[in-house]
Amino acid sequence: MKYLVVGLGNIGSEYANTRHNIGFKVLDALAEASNISFMTVRYGDMATLKHRGRTIYLLKPSTYMNLSGKAVRYWMEQERIPRENLLIISDDIALPFGTFRMRKNGSEGGHNGLKSITECLGDNQYARMRFGVGGDFPKGRQVDYVLGEFSDEENKAMPDRLKLFGDAILSFVSIGPDRTMNSYNGK
Repeated sequence: MKYLVVGLGNIGSEYANTRHNIGFKVLDALAEASNISFMTVRYGDMATLKHRGRTIYLLKPSTYMNLSGKAVRYWMEQERIPRENLLIISDDIALPFGTFRMRKNGSEGGHNGLKSITECLGDNQYARMRFGVGGDFPKGRQVDYVLGEFSDEENKAMPDRLKLFGDAILSFVSIGPDRTMNSYNGK
């Protein structure tokens, strides 16, 4: 069985440590823990992870956030990944820092990366894992906030949060979305 796990973010060193790039950070942490590395491929950087007889493609799109759907559609078609084996990881300003929330489908919640994926796939029937980044910003300053860096306190908590999200990805692949949601949502 094949899976495509996509971490959303923006390419470039100026975005590397921003809240909007948490999808990249989650995949980087899982790759490091699994002793695998990313290679540059069409529309992004990809690492291949083997877990319990399954092949997991970890993709960090190089298309920038607003065009993420192009990379997702391409790799789903290229590797013949069924929709139920797709998982998208994104930031969420509506959740407190580090909060885990997974859904099998649903709205984009104003997230431009998720909007692009929905447009390219034709619907919103794909699993998504959201990493809470908090929403402590003045009205009209959302872009500055998500493109800002994590606080020192958040960075101290980051390793534990990244491990939890990596474990949840492996859970999704091993036991499916329903049991993963029951085990991890709200943590």
